[in-house]
Amino acid sequence: MAEDAEAGSDSGGGGNSGAGACERGVAPIKAQYRTTKEQFHQYLDADKREDECQKTPEGDPEGSDPAEPEAKRIRLEHEQENGKAEVAAEQLSDQRQVSKRARGQNKSRPHVKPTHYDKERLCPSLLQESTTCAFGDRCRFLHDVGRYLETKPADLGPRCVLFDTFGRCPYGVTCRFAGAHLGPEGQNLVQEEVVARCVHLPPVRNSLDRALQQQLRKRQVCFERAEKALRRLTQGPMPVVIPESTVATVTPEQNSCHGQLDTARGPSTPHDSSVFTCGPLTDQDIIRLRPCEKKRLDISGKLYLAPLTTCGNLPFRRICKRFGADVTCGEMAVCTNLLQGQMSEWALLKRHPCEDIFGVQLEGAFPDTMTKCAELLNRTIDVDFVDINVGCPIDLVYKKGGGCALMNRSAKFQQIVRGVNEVLDVPLTVKMRTGVQERVSLAHRLLPELRDWGVALVTLHGRSREQRYTRLADWPYIEQCAKVASPMPLFGNGDILSFEDANYAMQTGVAGVMIARGALLKPWLFTEIKEQRHWDISSSERLDILRDFTHYGLEHWGSDTQGVERTRRFLLEWLSFLCRYVPVGLLERLPQRINERPPYYLGRDHLETLMASQQAADWIRISEMLLGPVPPGFVFLPKHKANAYK
Repeated sequence: MAEDAEAGSDSGGGGNSGAGACERGVAPIKAQYRTTKEQFHQYLDADKREDECQKTPEGDPEGSDPAEPEAKRIRLEHEQENGKAEVAAEQLSDQRQVSKRARGQNKSRPHVKPTHYDKERLCPSLLQESTTCAFGDRCRFLHDVGRYLETKPADLGPRCVLFDTFGRCPYGVTCRFAGAHLGPEGQNLVQEEVVARCVHLPPVRNSLDRALQQQLRKRQVCFERAEKALRRLTQGPMPVVIPESTVATVTPEQNSCHGQLDTARGPSTPHDSSVFTCGPLTDQDIIRLRPCEKKRLDISGKLYLAPLTTCGNLPFRRICKRFGADVTCGEMAVCTNLLQGQMSEWALLKRHPCEDIFGVQLEGAFPDTMTKCAELLNRTIDVDFVDINVGCPIDLVYKKGGGCALMNRSAKFQQIVRGVNEVLDVPLTVKMRTGVQERVSLAHRLLPELRDWGVALVTLHGRSREQRYTRLADWPYIEQCAKVASPMPLFGNGDILSFEDANYAMQTGVAGVMIARGALLKPWLFTEIKEQRHWDISSSERLDILRDFTHYGLEHWGSDTQGVERTRRFLLEWLSFLCRYVPVGLLERLPQRINERPPYYLGRDHLETLMASQQAADWIRISEMLLGPVPPGFVFLPKHKANAYK
C-alpha cells in the first residue's frame, strides 16, 4: 500500500516522568528546553522583526541600500500578504471540518500549479538548438528572448546544480540560476570535460517513450499474454478488443530491459506476424519460465523503504539510500493512468542508478487492467519486483474497489494476483493491512492463499483501514501472521522510529521491516538501525540534508521556475513531517515514540527552533533559505492533515 502521508498514531502510550513530565502522549523534553506556545512564537517572530529592522537601516530611511540582498527584500514584501492568505485558507478549512472528522487528505486546500507562476513562458523550441517551432504563429508561448528576460524574476543563486553536475543546463535562459552558465551574449555555456565525464554515467531509467505514449493513447498496444492469462482465469473466451490490423509495432527500446518481446513467447498466433522481433532468438523467447524458475527476491533482513505517496519521490529516495535504505519502491501508481500513457503517472516509476533493489507499486481494482498493466511494465521498464497495493485506505481508491477493498473481494483479488503473476518475469509482492474493520482481521486468512497463488513476499501494516493511524500497530498480530505465512517471507510495518523499535519488530519472527513515516520524520533512521545508536543530529546537518534534497529535486524536476516551485512543494510536504522530530539531546528519555507529539520547545539554536515549528509559514521560511523567495501570492497547506494525536 502506498503509505498515505497522514500523520501519527494513537495518543495513548508513552507515559512521561521526571522534571519535564507532561501529559500522556507528549514527548518528554527536558525542563530547560520547554516553553509555551506564546513564548515559542514570540521567539520566532523576534527574528522576523529583526529582518524588518535590517530592511531599512539607519541613514537610509527609504530602504534603498544597494547592498540589501534581493532575496530578503522580495521575501519581506510578500511575507505579510502570504501570512494573510494562509490564515484565511486555514480558517476556511477549519470551518469545513467543524462537523467532520479529519480523514487525512486535505481536499479543500488552496493550490497553485507551478506552471501558473510564469506570466510569460518561453517557447521550448528556443531552448532546443536547431529546432523550429512546429506551431508557428499559432504558438501560445513567447518567442522574444529579450521580452522574456524583462519579466523573468531575478536569479535565485550564483550556481546552477545542473551545470555543475552535468556540465550543461538544458533550461538555458529559463533557468532560475542562469547567470552561472550564460555567456556575455546570452549563449548557454558548456563544460566539455564534465559533459564527457557524465556520458558514461548510468541514466535515470523507466522513462515513458514518446512513441509508446502515442500507441497507448490510441489503444494500439496488444496485450496478448494478458488476454491469454485472463481467458484461463475466467474459464471462457474473452472478446478481443484490438483488431489485428491495429496491433502496434513494439520498438527494440521498449524491450531492451529484459530482452523479451511481446509476441515471441509460446505458440504462434495470428498476432505474431504483426510484431517485429530483434536480436538473437533465445530459449526464453520460445519457452516460458515456470514459476519456480523466476528470479527470487531475497531481501530478508534488509531495510525496506515504503512506497510513500507524495513524499516518496525519487529525490527523497536518494536521501534514504544515502543513509542506508536497502530496498526502495516507487510511489503508488494507478494502473488505468499508466495504460492511458499519463506522463505524471509514469514519472512515479522512474529509477535512479543508486537504487540497486527497486520495485514499483500498482493500484487497481480489476483483473483485466491490472494484468495488462503488468504485462506493459514487464516489457518496458527495469525493476526487481512489482508490488500490488492492497492497503490504501483513502476513499478515492477504496470506493472503486481497490486498495483495502480487495481484502473483501477475494475472487477479484485472486484473479488479479494470478493474472499479474503469470505475465511478470520478476517476483510479485503484496502490501496489505490487517483488515478493513478494526475488530475483524483478515490478513491471517489471506496469507496462505497468497502463498499458493505465487506471491513471493508480503508486507503487513499492523493497522486496519478503519483504524487508519489512530492506533498503534498490532505487532503481536504481525507475529501471528509471520507464522501463518511461512515459508513465504513476511515483512512487518508500523511505528518504527528507532533502532529499539526495529529490534523489537525483528523479534516477532518477520523476515524484515518496512519503514514508512519513520523515514519521513528522520531519514537517518536507517543509519541508526544499522549502527544500533541514537544520532543526535544537529540542525545544520539537517539543513544540509534538505539542501541535498533540493539539489536532487532540481536535477529531477528542472531548474526553471516550474521545476523550482515543484521542488519547493515537495520540500514543504516533507517539512510537515520533519517538524515532528524531537532532537535526541533534548529528550529526557530515549527513544522518541512515533505516537508522541512534540510539545513547544526552544532548541539549542535558532534553526533547531525554527525546524520545530508546526506553522506552514515557518516551513516556507526554511524553503526560502534553500530555494530563494516564494512567488507572489504563494500559499501552502500540507496535502494531508495530521489526525493522529486527536
